[in-house]
Amino acid sequence: MTTTATFNPADPLDIDALLSEEEIAVRDTVRKFCADRVEPHIATWFEEGSLPAARELARELGRIGVLGMHLEGYGCAGMSAVSYGLACLELEACDSGLRSLVSVQGSLAMYAIWAYGSEEQKNHWLPRMAAGEAIGCFGLTEPDHGSDPGSMITTARRDGSDWILNGRKMWITNGSIADVAVVWARTEEGIRGFLVPAGTPGFSAPEIKHKLSLRASVTSELVLDDVRLPADAILPKAEGLRAPLSCLSEARYGIVWGAMGAARSAFEAALEYSKTRTQFGRPIAGFQLTQAKLADMALELHKGLLLALHLGRRKDAHGLHPAQVSFGKLNNVREALQICRTARTILGANGISLEYPVIRHMTNLESVLTYEGTSEIHALVLGRALTGIAAFQ
Repeated sequence: MTTTATFNPADPLDIDALLSEEEIAVRDTVRKFCADRVEPHIATWFEEGSLPAARELARELGRIGVLGMHLEGYGCAGMSAVSYGLACLELEACDSGLRSLVSVQGSLAMYAIWAYGSEEQKNHWLPRMAAGEAIGCFGLTEPDHGSDPGSMITTARRDGSDWILNGRKMWITNGSIADVAVVWARTEEGIRGFLVPAGTPGFSAPEIKHKLSLRASVTSELVLDDVRLPADAILPKAEGLRAPLSCLSEARYGIVWGAMGAARSAFEAALEYSKTRTQFGRPIAGFQLTQAKLADMALELHKGLLLALHLGRRKDAHGLHPAQVSFGKLNNVREALQICRTARTILGANGISLEYPVIRHMTNLESVLTYEGTSEIHALVLGRALTGIAAFQ
């Protein structure tokens, strides 16, 4: 049989043929934004450990419609899960910190308000957040309670019609620049969510310094010392731990795609470098061990992309079980990190230079491996789903 099929090293499985014109347009829009607006500066921002243009970037991201883009109404774009995933892919191919800004804004803070807030809360916050005019953060993790958020010690107690919040939250993306924090606290009625506007007396968000990962990202502590909130600050539909965990599932889905963006960037850098770096009289791409590395990297990259696309199509058609999201995050982040480490070996000493994106992606992924559920937790989620037996304790 005669075949006219061709092999494209940039898309060896022809995954683009599985995407709609609209999905490709979304991907290309975000890719161009990253190339024009962020890539010329990202290595410097990472080296300096800052994101100096965070609020301006948020407004620009709002203008291209990626903030809360998978939500319906209230100024949100109402795009498909696959389109959102492709946006996360391109954002993280630029930098994990940029994708984290968008994920926390849309899949954690905005989603919490969209899914569990009152109409008044939605109308007040969501249009401004979709436009990037207001920034949100999500306060669940505590200094001593990460993988076990049900053990949180942040409390909210009633005082007349008001609520008084006390506690600490840790490793909070966007915290120091946020206009509103979605804070989860223990009450006599169980775990509840609260909207804490910036500037509320007793509330502060000092930035965390001295990070060696996600350096081009705002990471903060949230401090709540007798923070008084009115009755309408509570998210009325959020009761129990299931509410914040559902928000985490939304964010984890974006990571399934985003991690493959970081992996793609590292793979492309290694592939190009191998064809131009000469040792022993020939490009290192011509040596068997280098080709074996490149082949393995390509396998895991494009398998991960197919997994992300499959989960996206399922999410659009039927929704996803949390264990399916864990399946995607566990595999794709783990494989993305290995791709980056292998790319680093191909670049040799240049692999640790910020002139190339590899070491930046590699160190960022060390954080992505841990946040939104560690690999160990996602393995246990899958283990429980497979066996019917919980092994968390």
